[in-house]
Amino acid sequence: MYLKTKKIAAIVLALALLVAGVNFLVPTESPVHAHTDNSTYTGRTPKYVFMFIGDGMTYPQFTAASSYLGSLKTEGKSVEPAPLGFMEFPYTGTITTHDSTSFCPDSASTATSMATGYKTLSGIINMDEQKTTVYETISGKLKSQKDFKVGVVSSVPINHATPAAYYAAQPSRGNYYEIGLDLINSEFDYFAGGDLLSRTGRNMDQEDLYDLAEKAGYSIFNTKEEILNLSNGNEKVIAISPESQGGAMPYEIDRKSGDLSLADFTRKGIDVLFNETGFFMMVEGGKIDWACHANDAMASIHDTIAFDDAIAEAVKFYNKYPKDTLIIVTGDHETGGMTIGYAGTKYDTHLSDLSGQVVSYEVYNENVSTFREEKISFENVLNDVYENFGLMEKGHKDADAKANMVLSDYEYKQLKKAYTLSMIEKSDRDLGEEEYLTYGGYEPLTIAITHILNNKAGIGWTSYSHTGIPTGVFAMGTGAQLFSGSYDNTDLFMRLVAITKVK
Repeated sequence: MYLKTKKIAAIVLALALLVAGVNFLVPTESPVHAHTDNSTYTGRTPKYVFMFIGDGMTYPQFTAASSYLGSLKTEGKSVEPAPLGFMEFPYTGTITTHDSTSFCPDSASTATSMATGYKTLSGIINMDEQKTTVYETISGKLKSQKDFKVGVVSSVPINHATPAAYYAAQPSRGNYYEIGLDLINSEFDYFAGGDLLSRTGRNMDQEDLYDLAEKAGYSIFNTKEEILNLSNGNEKVIAISPESQGGAMPYEIDRKSGDLSLADFTRKGIDVLFNETGFFMMVEGGKIDWACHANDAMASIHDTIAFDDAIAEAVKFYNKYPKDTLIIVTGDHETGGMTIGYAGTKYDTHLSDLSGQVVSYEVYNENVSTFREEKISFENVLNDVYENFGLMEKGHKDADAKANMVLSDYEYKQLKKAYTLSMIEKSDRDLGEEEYLTYGGYEPLTIAITHILNNKAGIGWTSYSHTGIPTGVFAMGTGAQLFSGSYDNTDLFMRLVAITKVK
């Protein structure tokens, strides 16, 4: 009798929560959409929808970029943030980022939540936890039901998890070749930015994805001139950045003047996709996440600003078609446990000092490889550290003018310890738990340098992985008001469904 009463009470409670509009997860074999009170929308339906996702970007990342720009503007003499463009959008909200089993999710599960409205496990793209049911994406619905053109843009490989969530369905985000096949089969209209990984499969014995794409009617463009000449007359486009680092676009801090940017690919996407019926374009600033995994604040800040520049292209379009355009900006999760505030600087920050860094950790790793091969002394390495990061030892000629950039005895010892580890061939290193917690599996010397610089500026880190804090949502345009408030990330999908009137 007690068990029966308890079961009835639980059902009554669940129904009460549902009526009240409370979001909760239902542990069942059958997937269920998140509930939202905003599922009914009677306003104007936008024809042009932009979804911008800063991978690894939440409040610390865009606040750091804003604060850094403000610090530069005032030369560190006063505290005046310089908000990024999207931070001044008229409607703002906050979303949770957890997935089915973790408060520290990955990009596959969080992108799945936003693209389909369903929670799933980390590593899975647009499928349920049992890897048997495929979920339909908002981009797919708009393509099939409303004949929208669709574009997917990313600064990282275009078959990485976040972009893949808008056109693919795979039990593992590591199925790069299979994701590439999904890209081709999607028949979406514009893919751009990073390269395709695993183009001939895991064993390099499959037909090249680009050859298959061309057979399916796609045109491949990989030179600056070709890409800048793209126009509304081009159909089924794959535009790959001619500059590449590991299949991704270069970090913004490393991008050479005149090379293509994320904003360029966004602008050309608008040119290709524009039509009277409508389009949907997802743009990912993927290297914000990569920089934060490596605890490289300056690389993260530059890519966050580049992400804002890409959003500015959509804003220009909105200014031409304000009644027909919706722009949504968000992040999928936080990466690195980035904080503005560090024990060593207490209540002070010196964010303008970050400008002493002129290359990303990725590019500097190449310098470290040279140091190791040529057995460069620590004293000579310090000269290189000064040139690339602005850090200097005591007695340096610029020590009086840039006192905050002088290495303390403690910092000097940490740098020399990391140098000693980096001079050992990677295959011969015996690194334990302490080294992992200190360097996260990255090049010790590079990580030590960026940590010291970040800490001097007043930025700290807690992780080399993702964290569980919520992220912001910024919206402007037709239907933007629905994205205000605090809600689950699956509700981004639900509200887009309501606004665009797809089923």
